[in-house]
Amino acid sequence: MISDFERRKAKYAPIAQTLHAVFGRPTWRQSLPPLDELIDCILSQSTTDLNKDRAFAALKARFASWEQVMNAPLEAVIETIRPSGLAHQKAPVIQDVLRRIYVERGEMNIDFLADVPLDEAKAWLTSFKGVGPKTAAIVLCFGFNRPAFPVDTHIHRVGQRIGFLPANISADKAHPVMESIVPPEAHYEFHLNLIRLGREICQARRPKCELCPLTAHCDYYKSMTYGES
Repeated sequence: MISDFERRKAKYAPIAQTLHAVFGRPTWRQSLPPLDELIDCILSQSTTDLNKDRAFAALKARFASWEQVMNAPLEAVIETIRPSGLAHQKAPVIQDVLRRIYVERGEMNIDFLADVPLDEAKAWLTSFKGVGPKTAAIVLCFGFNRPAFPVDTHIHRVGQRIGFLPANISADKAHPVMESIVPPEAHYEFHLNLIRLGREICQARRPKCELCPLTAHCDYYKSMTYGES
C-alpha cells in the first residue's frame, strides 16, 4: 500500500516537469535586500501587491534609512504606509521589528540569517510580533535563496486542489508539508510556477481547468470529472 503522503509527494516530479515546459524555470535573484524584504512582507499582509508596492515606495521615498523609520513619530509612519491598508496595525509592528533588530544586532541588518541553521532562522523571524511562517519563508527564500517554501493564498489553494496538501490544512501548517514534498533546490522556482498557475489558470472563483496542463495529476479535476460522469 502506498501511503497518502507518498501519493502526494509522487505528484511533484511530473508536475514540476510540466510547469517547467509551460512557464520555464525561474532563476533566483535577490530583488530586495533581506531587511527590505522583511518590511515589504509586513506591508503585504491583507492587501494587494499594487497597494503594498505603493506603501513600500512611499516609505523609501520619505525616509532615507530604516533607522529613520524606526525613530520617526508613529503617526508619520502610519500616514506614509496608508496605501497598504491596516496602517495603524502595520506601522507599530514595523517600528517594533526595526527596534529589536537594532538592539539585538547592533545594526540595521539581518544578513546573519544566511549562515545560521534554517530552523533557527525561521524561529528568530517568527519570534517577532506580526511575522508568521509565510513572511519568514519569503524572507529566507527570496532574500537568501534558502530552502524555505512560502505558502500564500495561491499556493494554499492550488496545493489543495492538486492534492499536495490535505483538504483541511491551514496555510501556516502547510509550509512544512510543501517543504517535505518539494526538493530544497527547487523551492524558489516551484513556488513561483505554482503562483503563476494560480493567478493565470487555477483561479479562486473559477479554475480554468480546460486550459490547465496538470489535469492528469489534479485531484480536484478528477473529482469534478467523476462527479459529472
